[in-house]
Amino acid sequence: MAGIWFFGIGLAAGCGLIVYAVASVKPPERAVATGRPGADLPVPSGAPGCVATAKLIPSCGAWWGMAPDVFGGRPPSQAIAFAEQRMGRRADIVHVYHRGWEPFPTPEELHLAKKRLLLINWKPSIRRTWAEIAAGAIDDRIDRVAATIRHRLPRRFFLTIHHEPENDVRERPGSGMTAEDYAAMYRHVVLRLRDQGVRNAVTVMTYMGAPNWAAKPWFERLYPGDDVVDWIGLDPYADHRVNDFAGLVDKRRADQGDWPGFYRWTQQRFPGKPLMIAEWGAFERHDDPAFKVSFFNSVRRQIRGYPQIKALVYFDSPIAPRGDTRFDSSVPAGRAFAELARAPYFSSTPVPDH
Repeated sequence: MAGIWFFGIGLAAGCGLIVYAVASVKPPERAVATGRPGADLPVPSGAPGCVATAKLIPSCGAWWGMAPDVFGGRPPSQAIAFAEQRMGRRADIVHVYHRGWEPFPTPEELHLAKKRLLLINWKPSIRRTWAEIAAGAIDDRIDRVAATIRHRLPRRFFLTIHHEPENDVRERPGSGMTAEDYAAMYRHVVLRLRDQGVRNAVTVMTYMGAPNWAAKPWFERLYPGDDVVDWIGLDPYADHRVNDFAGLVDKRRADQGDWPGFYRWTQQRFPGKPLMIAEWGAFERHDDPAFKVSFFNSVRRQIRGYPQIKALVYFDSPIAPRGDTRFDSSVPAGRAFAELARAPYFSSTPVPDH
């Protein structure tokens, strides 16, 4: 979600996608976080023959992840424990946020990474322009991050760099913040990390993906290149225009008639790359209290129609910038989300231990 920074081929054929029936499960009672993430919770064991590739693509189904309540003031371990206890399973992916000089991964994040995949969302600078970063202005910072990763984090992890760049683009000549400047910045950061010995980062290029931004003439020029991008990311939210999962991942607008929707665009533009829904959420609708239930149920029904989507990472917060995205803001919503979270489709590939 824009503005959030805290401490703290054909893919379907290539991945051996397996279709599962969705089991009905009873959600856990609303829990109080113990501070022990994943304690006494079901651990997805995976289906026979289902594995993760070198780029962390699950060969069956999709990863299930959580961006825990970063607004509530809880440290990450407590926040993810609270979310996991409420949905009744361990998350495959935990989304954490850093910016500038903040050191990462933190000891707490390293603990979480023992049984989960980290999705580290890093905004390298809040003061330097993209052009300045691409020219080497913060290379010492990048090198320090690389050294920390080499020494502390041996396992593979996801890394997204300055996510949702669309609303930061300034197309004025010399602004240092053009779409081309973003692509150059992203490339420089990834290549610098690699030059400094980071070999375990699986890179994600994360878009807002909204039709109004996709219609901009510079939108296509944001992309840094296949050699530095492993996954495509999207951060969609179910606002008043969205009624189901299909509408979430393929948002369209009448005044942007040429835009096919993000998923369709991804299939055309990046047919061989996996897609991560790196943040997603359903806002509360006071005029439709049953909306979250119907929306979560639509994910269960429709996810198999989007085989390029290989990870979903829910953004759980009562005070997100645009509304309440808690998955259990009502008992029926919590039940529907727990059924979704514990569906075999999201438990078929075990998280790798290396």
